Amino acid sequence: MTQFPWLGLALALSVATVHAAPSAASSAAHAHALAAIAQRQATPEAATGRYPLSVASGRQAMVVTAHPLATAAALSMLRAGGSAADAAVAAQAVLGLVEPQSSGFGGGSFLLHAHSGEVTAIDGRETAPAAATVSRFLKADQQPMRFNEALADARAVGIPGTVAALAEAHQRWGRLPWSKLLAPAIALAETGAPVSDRLYRLSAQDELLARSPSTASYFLDPEGQPWPSGTRLKNPAYATLLKSLAKEGPRAFYQEKWADSFVQQLQAAGSDISPADWQTYQAKVTPALCRPLTWAAQAGRICSSPPPAGGLTVIENILLMTQANAALPLDHRLIEAQRLGFADRQRYSADPAFVSVPVDGLLSSAYVQARAALIGERAAGTVSAGYVFPALSLATDPQVLEHGTSHFTIVDARGHWLAMTSSIEDAFGSRLMVNGLLMNNQLTDFSFVPELDGLLLANRVAAGKRPRSAMSPTLVLNAAGKPVLSVGSPGGSRIIGFNTGVIARWLNGEHDAGALVSALHVLNRNGITELEEGFPAARRDALTERGHEVKEAGMASGLGVIVRKANGLQGAADPRREGRAAGY
Repeated sequence: MTQFPWLGLALALSVATVHAAPSAASSAAHAHALAAIAQRQATPEAATGRYPLSVASGRQAMVVTAHPLATAAALSMLRAGGSAADAAVAAQAVLGLVEPQSSGFGGGSFLLHAHSGEVTAIDGRETAPAAATVSRFLKADQQPMRFNEALADARAVGIPGTVAALAEAHQRWGRLPWSKLLAPAIALAETGAPVSDRLYRLSAQDELLARSPSTASYFLDPEGQPWPSGTRLKNPAYATLLKSLAKEGPRAFYQEKWADSFVQQLQAAGSDISPADWQTYQAKVTPALCRPLTWAAQAGRICSSPPPAGGLTVIENILLMTQANAALPLDHRLIEAQRLGFADRQRYSADPAFVSVPVDGLLSSAYVQARAALIGERAAGTVSAGYVFPALSLATDPQVLEHGTSHFTIVDARGHWLAMTSSIEDAFGSRLMVNGLLMNNQLTDFSFVPELDGLLLANRVAAGKRPRSAMSPTLVLNAAGKPVLSVGSPGGSRIIGFNTGVIARWLNGEHDAGALVSALHVLNRNGITELEEGFPAARRDALTERGHEVKEAGMASGLGVIVRKANGLQGAADPRREGRAAGY
Protein backbone atom coordinates (compact mmCIF):
# COMPACT_ATOMS: atom_id res chain seq x y z
CA MET A 1 0.00 0.00 0.00
CA THR A 2 2.78 2.40 0.85
CA GLN A 3 4.67 1.58 -2.36
CA PHE A 4 1.68 2.53 -4.52
CA PRO A 5 -0.40 4.85 -2.29
CA TRP A 6 -2.61 5.85 -5.20
CA LEU A 7 -3.66 2.30 -5.99
CA GLY A 8 -6.20 1.83 -3.19
CA LEU A 9 -7.92 5.09 -4.07
CA ALA A 10 -7.96 4.28 -7.78
CA LEU A 11 -9.56 0.90 -7.11
CA ALA A 12 -12.07 2.44 -4.73
CA LEU A 13 -13.00 5.03 -7.35
CA SER A 14 -13.48 2.39 -10.00
CA VAL A 15 -15.67 0.36 -7.65
CA ALA A 16 -17.65 3.44 -6.62
CA THR A 17 -18.69 4.04 -10.22
CA VAL A 18 -20.70 0.83 -10.41
CA HIS A 19 -23.05 2.05 -7.68
CA ALA A 20 -25.79 4.57 -8.27
CA ALA A 21 -24.61 8.08 -7.49
CA PRO A 22 -26.27 9.73 -4.47
CA SER A 23 -29.36 11.70 -5.31
CA ALA A 24 -29.24 15.48 -5.33
CA ALA A 25 -31.46 15.50 -2.25
CA SER A 26 -29.12 13.11 -0.42
CA SER A 27 -26.04 15.18 -1.30
CA ALA A 28 -27.81 18.35 -0.17
CA ALA A 29 -28.76 16.74 3.13
CA HIS A 30 -25.17 15.62 3.66
CA ALA A 31 -23.84 19.10 2.89
CA HIS A 32 -26.31 20.66 5.35
CA ALA A 33 -25.35 18.20 8.09
CA LEU A 34 -21.64 18.72 7.49
CA ALA A 35 -22.11 22.49 7.69
CA ALA A 36 -23.70 22.01 11.11
CA ILE A 37 -20.74 19.86 12.20
CA ALA A 38 -18.32 22.56 11.02
CA GLN A 39 -20.25 25.20 12.96
CA ARG A 40 -20.04 23.14 16.17
CA GLN A 41 -16.32 22.67 15.63
CA ALA A 42 -15.69 26.38 15.11
CA THR A 43 -14.60 27.05 18.69
CA PRO A 44 -13.44 23.87 20.45
CA GLU A 45 -11.66 25.98 23.05
CA ALA A 46 -13.44 29.22 23.72
CA ALA A 47 -11.59 32.48 24.13
CA THR A 48 -11.13 33.43 27.78
CA GLY A 49 -9.80 36.94 27.33
CA ARG A 50 -6.22 38.16 27.23
CA TYR A 51 -3.52 37.42 29.73
CA PRO A 52 -0.25 39.30 30.36
CA LEU A 53 2.12 39.10 27.40
CA SER A 54 5.20 37.02 28.20
CA VAL A 55 8.40 37.87 26.32
CA ALA A 56 11.88 36.65 27.21
CA SER A 57 15.42 36.97 25.86
CA GLY A 58 18.38 34.63 26.21
CA ARG A 59 21.76 34.08 24.63
CA GLN A 60 21.83 30.28 24.89
CA ALA A 61 18.39 28.71 25.33
CA MET A 62 14.68 29.52 25.15
CA VAL A 63 11.39 27.84 26.07
CA VAL A 64 7.85 28.92 25.17
CA THR A 65 4.90 26.79 26.33
CA ALA A 66 1.22 27.33 27.07
CA HIS A 67 1.62 27.27 30.87
CA PRO A 68 4.21 28.67 33.33
CA LEU A 69 4.68 25.32 35.10
CA ALA A 70 5.39 23.54 31.83
CA THR A 71 7.88 26.23 30.86
CA ALA A 72 9.59 25.91 34.25
CA ALA A 73 9.85 22.12 33.89
CA ALA A 74 11.35 22.38 30.40
CA LEU A 75 13.80 25.09 31.42
CA SER A 76 14.97 23.03 34.40
CA MET A 77 15.93 20.22 32.01
CA LEU A 78 17.92 22.59 29.81
CA ARG A 79 19.76 23.97 32.84
CA ALA A 80 20.56 20.40 33.89
CA GLY A 81 22.34 19.83 30.59
CA GLY A 82 19.39 18.34 28.77
CA SER A 83 18.49 18.81 25.13
CA ALA A 84 15.47 20.37 23.47
CA ALA A 85 14.05 16.84 23.13
CA ASP A 86 14.47 16.27 26.87
CA ALA A 87 12.75 19.55 27.64
CA ALA A 88 9.89 18.63 25.30
CA VAL A 89 9.15 15.46 27.27
CA ALA A 90 9.08 17.40 30.54
CA ALA A 91 6.91 20.15 29.08
CA GLN A 92 4.33 17.80 27.56
CA ALA A 93 4.08 15.70 30.72
CA VAL A 94 3.25 18.82 32.74
CA LEU A 95 0.89 20.25 30.11
CA GLY A 96 -1.18 17.07 30.31
CA LEU A 97 -1.77 17.89 33.95
CA VAL A 98 -2.14 21.69 34.01
CA GLU A 99 -3.74 22.17 30.58
CA PRO A 100 -5.49 18.80 30.20
CA GLN A 101 -8.28 20.17 28.02
CA SER A 102 -5.78 20.82 25.23
CA SER A 103 -3.18 18.07 25.03
CA GLY A 104 -1.63 15.13 26.80
CA PHE A 105 -0.37 11.57 26.53
CA GLY A 106 -3.90 10.54 25.54
CA GLY A 107 -3.59 12.44 22.23
CA GLY A 108 -1.34 12.96 19.24
CA SER A 109 1.34 15.37 18.05
CA PHE A 110 3.49 16.64 15.22
CA LEU A 111 7.09 17.49 16.09
CA LEU A 112 9.79 19.33 14.11
CA HIS A 113 13.48 19.23 15.05
CA ALA A 114 16.37 21.14 13.47
CA HIS A 115 20.12 20.91 14.03
CA SER A 116 23.13 21.49 11.78
CA GLY A 117 20.87 22.27 8.83
CA GLU A 118 18.95 18.99 9.07
CA VAL A 119 15.22 19.26 9.79
CA THR A 120 13.33 16.15 10.86
CA ALA A 121 9.58 15.66 11.23
CA ILE A 122 7.97 13.18 13.62
CA ASP A 123 4.34 12.24 13.05
CA GLY A 124 2.66 11.14 16.27
CA ARG A 125 -0.86 11.50 14.89
CA GLU A 126 -3.49 9.08 16.21
CA THR A 127 -4.59 6.15 14.04
CA ALA A 128 -7.96 4.55 13.46
CA PRO A 129 -8.32 0.97 14.76
CA ALA A 130 -8.45 -2.02 12.44
CA ALA A 131 -12.21 -2.23 12.92
CA ALA A 132 -12.83 1.27 11.52
CA THR A 133 -14.89 1.61 8.33
CA VAL A 134 -16.11 4.53 6.22
CA SER A 135 -19.51 4.38 7.96
CA ARG A 136 -18.06 5.04 11.42
CA PHE A 137 -19.81 8.39 11.84
CA LEU A 138 -22.94 7.64 9.80
CA LYS A 139 -26.31 6.89 11.34
CA ALA A 140 -28.63 4.13 10.15
CA ASP A 141 -30.16 6.46 7.57
CA GLN A 142 -26.62 7.18 6.24
CA GLN A 143 -26.75 10.77 7.48
CA PRO A 144 -23.71 11.99 9.46
CA MET A 145 -23.91 12.01 13.23
CA ARG A 146 -24.10 15.28 15.14
CA PHE A 147 -20.64 16.33 16.28
CA ASN A 148 -21.36 16.15 20.04
CA GLU A 149 -22.87 12.71 19.51
CA ALA A 150 -19.75 11.54 17.67
CA LEU A 151 -17.10 13.00 19.98
CA ALA A 152 -18.71 11.73 23.21
CA ASP A 153 -18.49 8.19 21.87
CA ALA A 154 -15.50 6.00 22.70
CA ARG A 155 -15.32 5.11 19.01
CA ALA A 156 -14.01 8.66 18.41
CA VAL A 157 -10.81 7.75 20.26
CA GLY A 158 -7.77 7.04 18.10
CA ILE A 159 -4.66 5.19 19.26
CA PRO A 160 -2.57 7.95 20.91
CA GLY A 161 0.79 8.88 19.40
CA THR A 162 2.27 11.62 21.58
CA VAL A 163 4.28 9.25 23.79
CA ALA A 164 5.66 7.45 20.73
CA ALA A 165 6.60 10.76 19.07
CA LEU A 166 8.44 11.94 22.17
CA ALA A 167 10.14 8.57 22.49
CA GLU A 168 11.46 8.88 18.93
CA ALA A 169 12.74 12.39 19.60
CA HIS A 170 14.38 11.34 22.86
CA GLN A 171 16.03 8.32 21.27
CA ARG A 172 17.64 10.56 18.63
CA TRP A 173 18.49 13.71 20.55
CA GLY A 174 17.86 13.10 24.27
CA ARG A 175 20.57 13.29 26.91
CA LEU A 176 18.74 12.79 30.21
CA PRO A 177 16.84 9.69 31.45
CA TRP A 178 13.04 9.58 31.38
CA SER A 179 13.04 9.27 35.17
CA LYS A 180 14.38 12.82 35.43
CA LEU A 181 12.23 14.19 32.63
CA LEU A 182 8.97 13.04 34.22
CA ALA A 183 9.87 14.04 37.79
CA PRO A 184 8.27 17.53 37.66
CA ALA A 185 4.95 16.17 36.37
CA ILE A 186 4.96 13.32 38.91
CA ALA A 187 5.50 15.76 41.78
CA LEU A 188 2.69 18.03 40.57
CA ALA A 189 0.31 15.11 40.04
CA GLU A 190 0.93 13.88 43.58
CA THR A 191 0.90 17.19 45.46
CA GLY A 192 -1.63 18.94 43.26
CA ALA A 193 -1.35 21.46 40.43
CA PRO A 194 -3.30 24.71 40.76
CA VAL A 195 -6.37 25.06 38.53
CA SER A 196 -5.68 27.94 36.15
CA ASP A 197 -8.13 30.69 35.23
CA ARG A 198 -8.51 29.29 31.73
CA LEU A 199 -9.14 25.72 32.92
CA TYR A 200 -11.75 26.99 35.38
CA ARG A 201 -13.56 29.02 32.74
CA LEU A 202 -13.54 26.23 30.17
CA SER A 203 -14.73 23.67 32.76
CA ALA A 204 -17.59 25.99 33.69
CA GLN A 205 -18.69 26.26 30.05
CA ASP A 206 -18.54 22.56 29.13
CA GLU A 207 -21.84 20.75 29.59
CA LEU A 208 -20.43 17.40 28.49
CA LEU A 209 -18.05 17.07 31.47
CA ALA A 210 -20.94 16.41 33.86
CA ARG A 211 -22.36 13.67 31.61
CA SER A 212 -19.22 11.52 31.87
CA PRO A 213 -18.54 10.00 35.31
CA SER A 214 -14.79 9.91 34.67
CA THR A 215 -14.52 13.64 33.89
CA ALA A 216 -17.21 14.80 36.33
CA SER A 217 -15.37 13.20 39.24
CA TYR A 218 -12.13 14.96 38.33
CA PHE A 219 -13.02 18.39 36.92
CA LEU A 220 -16.11 19.10 39.05
CA ASP A 221 -16.65 19.26 42.81
CA PRO A 222 -19.22 17.08 44.64
CA GLU A 223 -21.91 19.68 43.84
CA GLY A 224 -21.11 19.50 40.14
CA GLN A 225 -19.37 22.88 40.01
CA PRO A 226 -15.95 23.50 38.43
CA TRP A 227 -13.05 23.73 40.84
CA PRO A 228 -12.21 27.42 41.42
CA SER A 229 -8.97 28.91 40.12
CA GLY A 230 -6.10 28.14 42.46
CA THR A 231 -7.53 24.85 43.71
CA ARG A 232 -4.75 22.27 43.92
CA LEU A 233 -5.96 19.36 41.83
CA LYS A 234 -4.25 16.01 42.38
CA ASN A 235 -4.13 13.22 39.79
CA PRO A 236 -2.79 10.06 41.48
CA ALA A 237 -3.68 7.85 38.51
CA TYR A 238 -1.54 10.02 36.24
CA ALA A 239 1.31 9.91 38.76
CA THR A 240 1.16 6.10 38.74
CA LEU A 241 1.34 5.99 34.94
CA LEU A 242 4.24 8.46 34.83
CA LYS A 243 6.19 6.54 37.49
CA SER A 244 5.88 3.40 35.40
CA LEU A 245 7.12 5.21 32.27
CA ALA A 246 9.94 6.80 34.28
CA LYS A 247 11.10 3.37 35.40
CA GLU A 248 10.40 1.26 32.33
CA GLY A 249 10.74 3.81 29.51
CA PRO A 250 8.18 5.23 27.07
CA ARG A 251 7.54 1.99 25.18
CA ALA A 252 5.86 0.66 28.33
CA PHE A 253 2.90 2.85 27.38
CA TYR A 254 2.26 0.56 24.40
CA GLN A 255 3.21 -2.76 25.98
CA GLU A 256 1.01 -5.39 27.59
CA LYS A 257 0.36 -4.03 31.10
CA TRP A 258 -0.65 -0.53 30.09
CA ALA A 259 -2.02 -1.52 26.69
CA ASP A 260 -4.39 -3.99 28.35
CA SER A 261 -5.45 -1.42 30.92
CA PHE A 262 -6.19 1.31 28.38
CA VAL A 263 -7.90 -1.00 25.89
CA GLN A 264 -10.07 -2.75 28.49
CA GLN A 265 -11.37 0.55 29.86
CA LEU A 266 -11.94 2.01 26.40
CA GLN A 267 -13.74 -1.13 25.24
CA ALA A 268 -15.95 -0.98 28.33
CA ALA A 269 -16.92 2.53 27.21
CA GLY A 270 -17.75 1.30 23.70
CA SER A 271 -14.45 1.54 21.79
CA ASP A 272 -13.44 -1.06 19.21
CA ILE A 273 -9.69 -0.50 19.69
CA SER A 274 -7.96 -3.86 20.11
CA PRO A 275 -4.79 -4.71 22.06
CA ALA A 276 -3.03 -5.24 18.72
CA ASP A 277 -4.03 -1.74 17.56
CA TRP A 278 -2.52 -0.24 20.70
CA GLN A 279 0.63 -2.34 20.85
CA THR A 280 1.61 -1.90 17.21
CA TYR A 281 1.34 1.89 17.06
CA GLN A 282 4.42 3.56 15.57
CA ALA A 283 5.32 7.23 15.16
CA LYS A 284 6.63 8.09 11.70
CA VAL A 285 9.99 9.82 11.26
CA THR A 286 10.70 11.57 7.93
CA PRO A 287 12.56 14.57 6.60
CA ALA A 288 10.56 17.73 7.16
CA LEU A 289 8.68 19.27 4.24
CA CYS A 290 10.91 22.15 3.10
CA ARG A 291 10.97 24.64 0.24
CA PRO A 292 13.30 27.52 -0.70
CA LEU A 293 12.28 30.94 0.57
CA THR A 294 13.67 34.44 0.02
CA TRP A 295 13.17 37.57 2.09
CA ALA A 296 14.85 40.96 2.34
CA ALA A 297 17.62 39.93 -0.10
CA GLN A 298 18.25 36.78 1.95
CA ALA A 299 17.72 33.16 0.97
CA GLY A 300 16.81 30.19 3.10
CA ARG A 301 14.15 27.53 3.62
CA ILE A 302 10.74 27.18 5.18
CA CYS A 303 10.13 23.78 6.78
CA SER A 304 7.01 22.27 8.31
CA SER A 305 5.28 18.97 9.07
CA PRO A 306 4.20 17.01 5.96
CA PRO A 307 0.72 15.50 5.43
CA PRO A 308 -1.46 14.55 7.14
CA ALA A 309 -0.33 17.67 9.05
CA GLY A 310 -1.08 21.18 7.80
CA GLY A 311 2.47 22.22 6.91
CA LEU A 312 1.83 21.69 3.21
CA THR A 313 -0.84 24.40 3.26
CA VAL A 314 1.22 26.81 5.36
CA ILE A 315 4.09 26.54 2.89
CA GLU A 316 1.75 26.86 -0.10
CA ASN A 317 0.18 29.96 1.48
CA ILE A 318 3.55 31.62 1.98
CA LEU A 319 4.75 30.80 -1.53
CA LEU A 320 1.51 32.14 -3.02
CA MET A 321 1.77 35.33 -0.99
CA THR A 322 5.38 35.96 -1.95
CA GLN A 323 4.64 35.26 -5.64
CA ALA A 324 1.61 37.57 -5.74
CA ASN A 325 1.80 41.19 -6.89
CA ALA A 326 3.89 42.90 -4.21
CA ALA A 327 2.10 46.20 -4.87
CA LEU A 328 -1.07 44.78 -3.31
CA PRO A 329 -1.58 45.44 0.42
CA LEU A 330 -0.24 42.73 2.74
CA ASP A 331 -3.64 42.02 4.34
CA HIS A 332 -5.23 41.43 0.93
CA ARG A 333 -2.38 39.27 -0.38
CA LEU A 334 -2.37 37.23 2.81
CA ILE A 335 -6.13 36.63 2.71
CA GLU A 336 -6.20 35.66 -0.96
CA ALA A 337 -3.24 33.32 -0.59
CA GLN A 338 -4.97 31.58 2.32
CA ARG A 339 -8.18 31.33 0.30
CA LEU A 340 -6.42 29.51 -2.54
CA GLY A 341 -4.33 27.30 -0.29
CA PHE A 342 -7.28 26.26 1.84
CA ALA A 343 -9.26 25.26 -1.26
CA ASP A 344 -6.43 22.92 -2.25
CA ARG A 345 -6.20 21.53 1.28
CA GLN A 346 -9.86 20.66 1.46
CA ARG A 347 -9.62 18.56 -1.68
CA TYR A 348 -6.19 16.96 -1.60
CA SER A 349 -4.78 16.72 1.94
CA ALA A 350 -5.03 13.43 3.84
CA ASP A 351 -2.89 10.58 5.12
CA PRO A 352 -0.36 9.94 2.29
CA ALA A 353 -0.20 6.25 3.20
CA PHE A 354 -3.77 5.96 1.90
CA VAL A 355 -4.18 8.78 -0.61
CA SER A 356 -1.75 10.18 -3.17
CA VAL A 357 -1.27 13.73 -1.87
CA PRO A 358 0.23 15.82 -4.71
CA VAL A 359 2.77 17.65 -2.55
CA ASP A 360 5.29 18.32 -5.31
CA GLY A 361 2.56 19.45 -7.69
CA LEU A 362 1.00 21.88 -5.22
CA LEU A 363 4.39 23.39 -4.37
CA SER A 364 5.88 23.40 -7.86
CA SER A 365 6.98 26.76 -9.24
CA ALA A 366 4.63 26.49 -12.21
CA TYR A 367 1.59 25.71 -10.07
CA VAL A 368 2.36 28.36 -7.45
CA GLN A 369 2.90 31.02 -10.11
CA ALA A 370 -0.33 30.10 -11.88
CA ARG A 371 -2.33 30.20 -8.63
CA ALA A 372 -0.64 33.39 -7.42
CA ALA A 373 -1.62 35.07 -10.70
CA LEU A 374 -5.24 34.66 -9.56
CA ILE A 375 -4.62 37.10 -6.71
CA GLY A 376 -5.94 40.33 -8.14
CA GLU A 377 -7.15 43.71 -6.94
CA ARG A 378 -10.47 42.34 -5.67
CA ALA A 379 -11.49 39.56 -3.27
CA ALA A 380 -12.10 36.35 -5.16
CA GLY A 381 -14.91 34.95 -3.03
CA THR A 382 -15.08 31.18 -2.75
CA VAL A 383 -12.61 29.52 -5.12
CA SER A 384 -12.11 25.98 -6.42
CA ALA A 385 -9.10 23.80 -5.82
CA GLY A 386 -6.62 23.77 -8.66
CA TYR A 387 -5.94 20.75 -10.83
CA VAL A 388 -2.72 19.02 -9.86
CA PHE A 389 -1.31 16.12 -11.83
CA PRO A 390 -1.33 13.21 -11.00
CA ALA A 391 -4.02 13.66 -8.32
CA LEU A 392 -7.22 11.73 -8.91
CA SER A 393 -10.67 13.27 -8.97
CA LEU A 394 -11.75 13.96 -5.39
CA ALA A 395 -14.59 15.83 -3.72
CA THR A 396 -13.96 19.04 -1.80
CA ASP A 397 -14.48 18.42 1.91
CA PRO A 398 -16.96 20.90 3.47
CA GLN A 399 -15.94 20.06 7.04
CA VAL A 400 -13.83 22.78 8.64
CA LEU A 401 -12.25 20.91 11.49
CA GLU A 402 -11.06 22.43 14.76
CA HIS A 403 -9.04 21.07 17.64
CA GLY A 404 -8.35 21.50 21.36
CA THR A 405 -4.60 21.81 21.05
CA SER A 406 -1.36 23.20 22.53
CA HIS A 407 1.96 24.29 21.07
CA PHE A 408 5.44 24.72 22.50
CA THR A 409 8.83 25.55 21.06
CA ILE A 410 12.29 25.07 22.54
CA VAL A 411 15.91 25.95 21.69
CA ASP A 412 18.74 24.37 23.68
CA ALA A 413 22.29 25.56 24.30
CA ARG A 414 23.66 23.21 21.61
CA GLY A 415 21.62 24.87 18.90
CA HIS A 416 18.83 22.29 18.61
CA TRP A 417 15.44 23.84 17.75
CA LEU A 418 12.24 21.91 18.46
CA ALA A 419 8.63 22.88 17.73
CA MET A 420 5.74 20.61 18.71
CA THR A 421 1.99 20.95 18.33
CA SER A 422 0.02 18.49 20.44
CA SER A 423 -3.71 17.81 20.63
CA ILE A 424 -6.61 15.77 22.00
CA GLU A 425 -8.95 17.43 19.40
CA ASP A 426 -12.03 18.99 21.04
CA ALA A 427 -11.65 20.80 24.35
CA PHE A 428 -11.48 17.96 26.92
CA GLY A 429 -11.31 15.46 24.04
CA SER A 430 -13.77 12.57 24.23
CA ARG A 431 -14.65 13.41 27.86
CA LEU A 432 -13.25 10.01 28.86
CA MET A 433 -10.49 9.79 31.47
CA VAL A 434 -8.44 6.62 31.54
CA ASN A 435 -5.46 6.13 33.86
CA GLY A 436 -5.41 9.85 34.61
CA LEU A 437 -5.44 10.87 30.93
CA LEU A 438 -8.12 12.64 28.94
CA MET A 439 -8.50 10.52 25.83
CA ASN A 440 -8.65 12.16 22.42
CA ASN A 441 -11.58 12.27 20.03
CA GLN A 442 -9.28 12.70 17.04
CA LEU A 443 -11.14 10.29 14.77
CA THR A 444 -13.81 12.99 14.40
CA ASP A 445 -11.16 14.81 12.35
CA PHE A 446 -12.01 12.40 9.55
CA SER A 447 -14.70 13.38 7.08
CA PHE A 448 -18.00 12.10 8.47
CA VAL A 449 -19.18 11.01 5.00
CA PRO A 450 -16.99 9.02 2.58
CA GLU A 451 -18.18 10.74 -0.59
CA LEU A 452 -20.08 13.72 -1.97
CA ASP A 453 -21.75 14.00 -5.38
CA GLY A 454 -20.36 10.62 -6.38
CA LEU A 455 -16.73 11.53 -5.60
CA LEU A 456 -14.69 10.13 -2.74
CA LEU A 457 -13.29 12.37 -0.02
CA ALA A 458 -9.55 12.04 0.56
CA ASN A 459 -9.99 12.31 4.34
CA ARG A 460 -12.61 9.57 4.69
CA VAL A 461 -12.26 7.00 7.49
CA ALA A 462 -10.17 3.86 6.96
CA ALA A 463 -8.62 1.25 9.23
CA GLY A 464 -5.13 2.28 10.34
CA LYS A 465 -5.45 5.71 8.75
CA ARG A 466 -4.38 9.00 10.36
CA PRO A 467 -6.91 11.84 10.11
CA ARG A 468 -6.01 15.10 8.39
CA SER A 469 -4.78 17.84 10.71
CA ALA A 470 -4.12 21.57 10.56
CA MET A 471 -1.31 21.29 13.13
CA SER A 472 1.76 22.74 11.48
CA PRO A 473 4.85 23.51 13.57
CA THR A 474 7.07 25.53 11.24
CA LEU A 475 10.68 26.71 11.10
CA VAL A 476 12.37 29.24 8.83
CA LEU A 477 16.11 28.68 8.29
CA ASN A 478 18.70 31.01 6.80
CA ALA A 479 21.17 30.17 4.02
CA ALA A 480 23.59 28.73 6.59
CA GLY A 481 20.95 26.26 7.80
CA LYS A 482 20.38 28.03 11.11
CA PRO A 483 16.77 28.47 12.26
CA VAL A 484 15.76 32.11 12.52
CA LEU A 485 12.04 31.70 13.30
CA SER A 486 9.96 29.04 15.03
CA VAL A 487 6.17 29.24 15.08
CA GLY A 488 3.16 27.09 15.87
CA SER A 489 -0.27 27.42 17.39
CA PRO A 490 -3.45 25.63 18.43
CA GLY A 491 -6.73 26.68 16.85
CA GLY A 492 -7.98 23.92 14.56
CA SER A 493 -8.19 24.73 10.88
CA ARG A 494 -7.44 28.33 11.87
CA ILE A 495 -3.95 27.10 12.86
CA ILE A 496 -2.97 27.36 9.21
CA GLY A 497 -3.97 31.02 9.09
CA PHE A 498 -2.43 31.83 12.48
CA ASN A 499 0.94 30.38 11.46
CA THR A 500 0.80 31.87 7.97
CA GLY A 501 0.10 35.31 9.45
CA VAL A 502 3.11 35.22 11.77
CA ILE A 503 5.45 34.12 8.99
CA ALA A 504 4.05 36.76 6.64
CA ARG A 505 4.58 39.51 9.19
CA TRP A 506 8.09 38.25 9.90
CA LEU A 507 8.90 38.25 6.17
CA ASN A 508 7.52 41.78 6.03
CA GLY A 509 10.08 42.95 8.59
CA GLU A 510 8.44 42.47 12.01
CA HIS A 511 11.05 40.56 14.02
CA ASP A 512 9.88 41.29 17.56
CA ALA A 513 8.48 38.08 19.04
CA GLY A 514 6.02 39.90 21.28
CA ALA A 515 4.59 41.88 18.39
CA LEU A 516 4.30 38.73 16.27
CA VAL A 517 2.19 36.84 18.83
CA SER A 518 0.09 39.88 19.78
CA ALA A 519 -0.93 41.05 16.30
CA LEU A 520 -4.64 40.76 15.55
CA HIS A 521 -5.51 37.86 13.29
CA VAL A 522 -6.81 38.17 9.74
CA LEU A 523 -7.51 34.92 7.93
CA ASN A 524 -9.61 33.17 5.33
CA ARG A 525 -10.74 29.57 4.97
CA ASN A 526 -12.01 29.98 1.41
CA GLY A 527 -15.08 32.01 2.26
CA ILE A 528 -15.75 34.91 4.59
CA THR A 529 -12.69 36.84 5.72
CA GLU A 530 -12.36 36.47 9.50
CA LEU A 531 -11.01 39.38 11.51
CA GLU A 532 -10.17 39.12 15.17
CA GLU A 533 -12.36 41.16 17.49
CA GLY A 534 -10.97 44.68 17.82
CA PHE A 535 -9.54 44.74 14.30
CA PRO A 536 -8.67 48.34 13.30
CA ALA A 537 -11.52 50.05 11.45
CA ALA A 538 -9.27 51.53 8.77
CA ARG A 539 -7.85 48.13 7.81
CA ARG A 540 -11.32 46.60 7.90
CA ASP A 541 -12.68 49.31 5.60
CA ALA A 542 -9.78 48.84 3.19
CA LEU A 543 -10.69 45.15 2.92
CA THR A 544 -14.39 45.74 2.37
CA GLU A 545 -13.53 48.23 -0.37
CA ARG A 546 -11.72 45.40 -2.13
CA GLY A 547 -14.82 43.22 -1.96
CA HIS A 548 -14.06 41.15 1.13
CA GLU A 549 -17.05 39.92 3.09
CA VAL A 550 -15.77 40.24 6.64
CA LYS A 551 -16.88 39.20 10.10
CA GLU A 552 -15.26 39.59 13.50
CA ALA A 553 -14.72 36.59 15.75
CA GLY A 554 -12.93 35.66 18.94
CA MET A 555 -9.83 33.64 18.10
CA ALA A 556 -8.24 31.60 20.87
CA SER A 557 -4.85 31.02 19.25
CA GLY A 558 -1.94 29.96 21.41
CA LEU A 559 1.10 30.98 19.39
CA GLY A 560 4.57 30.10 20.56
CA VAL A 561 7.29 32.04 18.74
CA ILE A 562 11.07 32.13 18.98
CA VAL A 563 13.12 34.54 16.87
CA ARG A 564 16.88 34.51 16.39
CA LYS A 565 18.22 38.01 17.05
CA ALA A 566 21.66 39.48 16.51
CA ASN A 567 22.42 39.12 20.23
CA GLY A 568 20.66 35.82 20.95
CA LEU A 569 17.12 34.51 21.15
CA GLN A 570 13.76 36.11 21.86
CA GLY A 571 10.65 34.12 22.70
CA ALA A 572 7.04 35.10 23.26
CA ALA A 573 3.85 33.34 24.33
CA ASP A 574 0.44 34.28 22.93
CA PRO A 575 -1.45 36.53 25.38
CA ARG A 576 -4.72 34.84 24.37
CA ARG A 577 -3.67 31.93 26.60
CA GLU A 578 -1.68 31.56 29.81
CA GLY A 579 1.70 30.76 28.27
CA ARG A 580 5.14 31.74 29.45
CA ALA A 581 8.45 32.38 27.69
CA ALA A 582 11.73 31.95 29.57
CA GLY A 583 15.38 31.67 28.60
CA TYR A 584 18.95 32.17 29.69
